[in-house]
Amino acid sequence: MSSLINTSRPPVFCPGCSHERITHALDKALEKMGLAGNQVVLVSDIGCSGLFDTFFNTHAFHGLHGRALTYATGLKMARPDLTVIVTMGDGGLGIGGAHVLSTCRRNIDLTLLVLNNFNYGMTGGQCSSTTPQDAVVGSGFLNRLEKPVDICQIAAAAGAPYVTRSSSYAPDLVDEIVAAIRYEGFSLIDMWGMCPGRYTKRNKLTPKMIDAGLEALPPFKGPVASNQRPEYGQGYCAITGQMKAPAGPAKVAARFTPPTSGRQEVLILGSAGQRIVTAGEIFCLAGMTAGWHASLKNDYPITVLRGHSVSEMVLAPEPIDYTGIDRPSVVVALADEGVGRRKQLLAQLGSETLILKAAGVNLPATGATVQEIDFKADKIKVQDWALASLGLLAKRNLVISMEMLKAALEMRFKKEILATAKELVDRVSE
Repeated sequence: MSSLINTSRPPVFCPGCSHERITHALDKALEKMGLAGNQVVLVSDIGCSGLFDTFFNTHAFHGLHGRALTYATGLKMARPDLTVIVTMGDGGLGIGGAHVLSTCRRNIDLTLLVLNNFNYGMTGGQCSSTTPQDAVVGSGFLNRLEKPVDICQIAAAAGAPYVTRSSSYAPDLVDEIVAAIRYEGFSLIDMWGMCPGRYTKRNKLTPKMIDAGLEALPPFKGPVASNQRPEYGQGYCAITGQMKAPAGPAKVAARFTPPTSGRQEVLILGSAGQRIVTAGEIFCLAGMTAGWHASLKNDYPITVLRGHSVSEMVLAPEPIDYTGIDRPSVVVALADEGVGRRKQLLAQLGSETLILKAAGVNLPATGATVQEIDFKADKIKVQDWALASLGLLAKRNLVISMEMLKAALEMRFKKEILATAKELVDRVSE
């Protein structure tokens, strides 16, 4: 295979930067493995290491600082046939530390190249998670207060099955990269190098000093014996392959003719405990019995039995791309809490919108057509108002019909609850 270096955007780093050596070493490794550009994905984030994806004629994904491994995981799970390589600086390593730990635990077949030059080189030479405590950096004394991380020991402790320390100037760097990529599982190479644009302007560092620093640390050279196990993707497939396939979503047959045509938007504005979400679900099921597409969005706080509850439903004969509601045909207002969440929208409505308002609920000034409903007169409990309002819509053939609603109730409820629900929608007064 020939070089995968992008000749229209060749690597350009500061003179003497070790990143350039790693770029060409990676290219030679891919060449040696016989990989074509369409077989490789380079994933990067921010910083000088984030330039790698532009320097190669391969697939690429460039994302947020510290998040490269998350994208790479998704890519590898979706396309296990691809060789996925992540380039990350010591800056991204610190920012995305939790993602590094998760990837070590999962053992997904990725290769992480940590381009470790001990500082945030692109943004001014500030201290990073690997900066030595005695270094002089652009962020003052902060590194003197923090112990630098040893990513190799951390990765091994987190479960990484393949960990290597290396100098960016090592004569066998190409072979180290090849071995890491060929390993069937998560592999990490901590590559120590120099940043002449920032770090070495304030700190003396040479390839020999890098070698001495590496020799003073516990050695890591490839497979970690205690962490050997099946690769994540293969293990996942092996387990799921023995499981019974889940049933697909239930199909709702189109049996009825809807009383209206075109896109219909309906809002139910209520409070916790009024079963607003359940009513929204039933409404959508009713629409589906007429062959409509349906969408449901719910808005409620994390509190239990307190606060607003809002359901937004769209029914349409065509697929629904935009689920937002600007001009609802019907609004059901059942509680002040829900009305408060949509008061701006209510104030903009015209007479073509019908608002069915429960007695006692306060509305802002609106141009919509308002009709008041006294549920208490029919002795309907407040928790049943939402379902009763669907019965009212069905009796009036507003958006849904009674046969559509009862078919939806039969899909949603069983036995005693179904009988009670049907009695309720029949009982509500027009």
